[in-house]
Amino acid sequence: MCILIADDDPVVRDVVRRYLERDGHTVRETVDGATTTAALAEEGDAVELAVLDVMMPAPDGIEICRAIRSGPRPDTPIILLTALGDEDDRVLGLEAGADDYVTKPFSPRELALRVASVLRRAQPVRENGHQVLRDGPIEVRPAARLTLVDDKPVDLTPRELDLLVFLLKHPGEVFSREELLARVWGWDFGDLSTVTVHIKRLRAKLGDRHRIDTVWGRGYAWGRTDSGGNHA
Repeated sequence: MCILIADDDPVVRDVVRRYLERDGHTVRETVDGATTTAALAEEGDAVELAVLDVMMPAPDGIEICRAIRSGPRPDTPIILLTALGDEDDRVLGLEAGADDYVTKPFSPRELALRVASVLRRAQPVRENGHQVLRDGPIEVRPAARLTLVDDKPVDLTPRELDLLVFLLKHPGEVFSREELLARVWGWDFGDLSTVTVHIKRLRAKLGDRHRIDTVWGRGYAWGRTDSGGNHA
């Protein structure tokens, strides 16, 4: 896998590069937003995952993240590195389209594990046959990583697609944010706001066709009509 590391700190780049190369990845380094933008324009098709520093010289990691999501390869997995520990800042990154984030200072090994997790979830699903999940106007083909709403493709990130597939496979069941972290993405650590943000993004992309209910005090469910909550 080719991993792009964009960070203006040479020490961070060097440490992360060595850990990722140890895991068998090829690493491409950039030092600021301008070189990152150029690298993505030249080698975007080869980049399997981008690790972006939020605070690097402009355009910063958030802007690059948004550009990737609106570009020719919107499903490219993205991990943000941030020195900002405030929840609002982390939520901003997730709302920009990041699949994950790591707060500085961080363990290089933890980042390598996060990279492995995001890449694993981004790979096409190996299934017997070609399973199709449907709920009204929503159709999901997990093996093809394809989502259709009213027969029109909807671009979902790997994590958003994993969440939708899970909910469609468990209609009416209520899951807490902790359960969704563990059962959808296999995390036994992580900020619960990750789930909140992905639910919000999924609702926005599916529009009024989604059936994600908030079950107050318990979590979320797909099509839980007796939830006492709402779809917003």
